Amino acid sequence: MSDESWSPPAVLVAVDLVILTLRSSKLHVLLVERGIEPYRGIQALPGGFLNNDQEDIIAAAHRELDEEANLDGSKLHLEQLGAYGQPDRDPRGRIISVAYLAIAPHLPEPVAGTDAAGAAWRPVAGVLSGRVKLAFDHRKIVTDGVERARSKLEHSALAAAFCAETFTISELQQVYEAVWGVRLDPRNFYRKVQGVPGFIVPADVTRRTTKGRPARLFRSGPQTVLHPPIVRP
Repeated sequence: MSDESWSPPAVLVAVDLVILTLRSSKLHVLLVERGIEPYRGIQALPGGFLNNDQEDIIAAAHRELDEEANLDGSKLHLEQLGAYGQPDRDPRGRIISVAYLAIAPHLPEPVAGTDAAGAAWRPVAGVLSGRVKLAFDHRKIVTDGVERARSKLEHSALAAAFCAETFTISELQQVYEAVWGVRLDPRNFYRKVQGVPGFIVPADVTRRTTKGRPARLFRSGPQTVLHPPIVRP
């Protein structure tokens, strides 16, 4: 094909955001209710098109998170999750979406804006099971984001960020169970955590419980990469 007969395809670029947090000891994802077609009234990830040829993709991600849910993306560590470009993923035409992931503690209630009719934290379990219907291919994107988050807990000290300054190993285990979606054997988990040098360190204090002996408290250690990793069962 000669250069004279070639013309660039009509492709639009969008961003989608998978924002995960723990609420009531369960993993939640930020969803918005679409206020416009297509999929008006259906839950979706926050996101949208780049504003113009000059807008950077990560800048668009920050802007959309602010516009659709009133969350400050600059305070989150957004990492690129992947690109999604199935030809039929959007009924409006050929649209490629770059998805970003963030998992963070203590995130506030979202406030809907622009073309979102609502915004809320929704339990991940309902999304992954299909009980919560999502627009476009957003269930696939959420599934990929959750898998990335679960893997991060295997290899990094991220779980400790969801605990208080001092915590018990039982409380740390609850974070792993919430993100992984499984129940863990306490003795086996204790052995694995204690077998990772520098992951957690004793806080030299105890917490009185209503029954039994006082619980030993820990705090985050200096190690951010877990070796050996804490592998899912």
